[in-house]
Amino acid sequence: MADFPWPAGAATGIGSLPGTDVAEAQRLILGELPELPHLPELPERGPGADMIGRGAGFLVELPVQLYAGRWQMAPRPGRDLRRTADLLERDLDQLTAQGDRYTGPVKVQAPGPWTLAANLDLPIGGRMLRDPGAVRDVTDSLAEGLRRHVADVRKRLPGASVLLQLDEPSLPAVLAGQVPTESGLSAYRAVDGPDAATGLRTVVEAVGVPVIVHSCAPGVPLQVLRDARAAAVSLDLAFLKDLDPLGEAIEAGLGLFAGAVPTRPPSGGGALTSAQVAERVRGLWSKLGFPAARLPEQVVVTPACGLAGAAPAYVRAVLKACRDAGRRLAEV
Repeated sequence: MADFPWPAGAATGIGSLPGTDVAEAQRLILGELPELPHLPELPERGPGADMIGRGAGFLVELPVQLYAGRWQMAPRPGRDLRRTADLLERDLDQLTAQGDRYTGPVKVQAPGPWTLAANLDLPIGGRMLRDPGAVRDVTDSLAEGLRRHVADVRKRLPGASVLLQLDEPSLPAVLAGQVPTESGLSAYRAVDGPDAATGLRTVVEAVGVPVIVHSCAPGVPLQVLRDARAAAVSLDLAFLKDLDPLGEAIEAGLGLFAGAVPTRPPSGGGALTSAQVAERVRGLWSKLGFPAARLPEQVVVTPACGLAGAAPAYVRAVLKACRDAGRRLAEV
């Protein structure tokens, strides 16, 4: 079995949290997820802290701006990009200060190339996805920007090992030809699997660290992720229907970040307990037919998706349940 770049029984978050206080958010993550903390994202801070704006801030020599509430390519860097860079710098400063002596794996997140291409606008209108040349430019630019980002985190936390999570919620729609055009009356042409894998692999190979591809949309394309040489897939267990592709991917050595805790509490209830979370993950593993001993090595327990819209008390309960569930699984 392959060695995985996280400790057995680890748990982590997807990325986003509620609120605007990055110092408090980083303390929460380091306290509740000590085996695999991550750099928190706080979209409530506004433009530049949202997923697309934050991700576009990593692009090298491809500036963006806000126009009519959407991010579009710009002729030159402006205040929107400066604000994005400032927010990221504050986040990294908190990670540096609070993670000063940390020596384990740490995860950072960014949108993947297909989600950026499906959500960034061309100056002439329409998504970048409409132009294969623009998609290549975004992919190459993002790969270089994330290479620099990873190198920066490594310098800030010299005792830590860095993992990169690429968020690709739009990837299933890109592959299915379901990304709507500006008018909403039609959709952009579907991208085939090999081309999608090539784009992801460009980033994977550039950053030089293990890459997890996350999507909490239905229909995560596991073969594409395997062809892209991702280290792991992160998905919402509630959307799993056909287990065979997941079993094949796990057998081939793909790690699983198992989204086992809902991002919202059920009506009239609270977060799942750690025992319930552990049983949910263990039950899936049993259905897949793999030896129990492999589970804590190959699986990381996570919430189903980001937690930006959840109440702070629920967020803390979810992260604690994930952490304790991971530890329960490691005891098997």
